Amino acid sequence: MNNKLETITEVLDKSQFDLSLLKAELFEELKSLLDFWSSEALDTENGGVIGKIDHYGNRYKEASKGSILHSRLLWTFSSAYRITRNKAYKSVADSVYEYIINHFWDEENGGLYWELDFTGNPINKRKQAYAQGFGIYAFSEYYRATNNAGSLNFAKALFNILEDKFKEPRYSGYIEALQYDWAPIDDMRLSEKDQNAPKSMNTHLHILEPYTNLYRVWPDDKLKTGIQELIAIFQDKIMDKDSGHFNLFFELDWNVRSNTISFGHDIEGAWLIHEAAEVIQDTALIHNVRQTSLKLANITLKKGLDTDGSVFNEYENNQYDKDKHWWPQAEAMVGFMDAFEMEPKQEYIKAIFNIWSFIKNYLIDRENGEWFWRVDEHGNPNPDDDKLGFWKCPYHNSRALVELIERIDKIKNQGNARAHKI
Repeated sequence: MNNKLETITEVLDKSQFDLSLLKAELFEELKSLLDFWSSEALDTENGGVIGKIDHYGNRYKEASKGSILHSRLLWTFSSAYRITRNKAYKSVADSVYEYIINHFWDEENGGLYWELDFTGNPINKRKQAYAQGFGIYAFSEYYRATNNAGSLNFAKALFNILEDKFKEPRYSGYIEALQYDWAPIDDMRLSEKDQNAPKSMNTHLHILEPYTNLYRVWPDDKLKTGIQELIAIFQDKIMDKDSGHFNLFFELDWNVRSNTISFGHDIEGAWLIHEAAEVIQDTALIHNVRQTSLKLANITLKKGLDTDGSVFNEYENNQYDKDKHWWPQAEAMVGFMDAFEMEPKQEYIKAIFNIWSFIKNYLIDRENGEWFWRVDEHGNPNPDDDKLGFWKCPYHNSRALVELIERIDKIKNQGNARAHKI
């Protein structure tokens, strides 16, 4: 362990990159993001979160409300309160929590509805596994922050729903969607741009992620087994043995139905599967997963970055989608920091600073707040994109800032402890 810490310290000492300055900038941006969502996102007339704010900051009061946006906002402000103990963040988390359980929760069948109208009435009652997963992520984080026992019970209930209703027993893994009453559904798509496939990488990643967070507060044996099985699915079914990337869509038997590469999901998955193995403290699995995570980080480093250090969106049919979406930039900073902690190399730190520079120069909206959804290869945002919407939320960017702040503190504390021993 000491040799590893010496290597981290030596790499940082030799580099021109200042982690203290980076942390200060990250913290300021985190406060800015939370201020935006605190002041702009809440629907003070009908409760919950407003359904849409456009590129220019215009609010659409009658836009429908999504369970994903609400769950991600609950996670964000719960996490912010847990770390800062700022009561203003708790107030936001409290209000969103109450709205979710009063409007999105299906009292008759259990689980979370997909979509409500602006007054809070369900207009799409379908049950996406992805949405139940994010409910677990939000409820478990709210419990971590507030010790609200009811929130933990909701998280446990959703875990049991995923295991009882969505788990696919023949080939392993979880199916994408069901009707509100758990009957089969023909159209399983998460969004219009997705394939209508019964299994996806994205849904499995966002079941692993909440299971990990739930295990932090509820170390249940069945939950641990579920995490271990999900990690095995990523390594044995989802990761392509030839390319090293994650495949995205699958048949029930895991036959691949896609050839698109998502660089953001590769690097996000790299640190999330490592985190999962660490949280359940499975020593053998940790060693095995680290090789997978480093492989994903290195392939993103070599194939997923533009010359300015930013992360391409996708690669399909021998062609890059050169748009730079907000969330892969955020996830890549965490993924490369996680790789640096495992295998200290200056190229990982350089990648983090390059991406952060790109975010500051092109993605942060200095006029209207928050981050643009995406910019094109010339750095221009698309005015048709939402600033807040069904899929546009503060979860990826705020989490990246929090993760990096905590990891920088960890590195510095370990370095100080080592210096003290010397």
